[in-house]
Amino acid sequence: MTVDLFAGLPVSDYQGALAWYERLLGSEPAFFPNATEAVWELAEHRYLYIEELPERAGHGLHTVFVDDLDERVESISAGGIEPASRETYGNGVRKVIYRDPDGNEIGFGGPPLE
Repeated sequence: MTVDLFAGLPVSDYQGALAWYERLLGSEPAFFPNATEAVWELAEHRYLYIEELPERAGHGLHTVFVDDLDERVESISAGGIEPASRETYGNGVRKVIYRDPDGNEIGFGGPPLE
């Protein structure tokens, strides 16, 4: 059985959010379903999308686990976006949190440091 995941984030300013997420994710969207929505394929069958929904903007909360956390954070910083915060859990798992202009939280989690 194949399962596709579409995780959405409501934004108030589509064009501004589009530019911000392109810098955060390091690429242009994979496709545009309509004039106020953009979709990135993070991995096979796993998508993150933004949609202009001003009345709901700022309430999103997503974490994406990656095996290259340090390199990803460095790349995002090179694009001009700095983390809002960083966390390390008791088991050593790390999370770096970003907030878009509306306040939506996008976290990148990674394995403990060796």
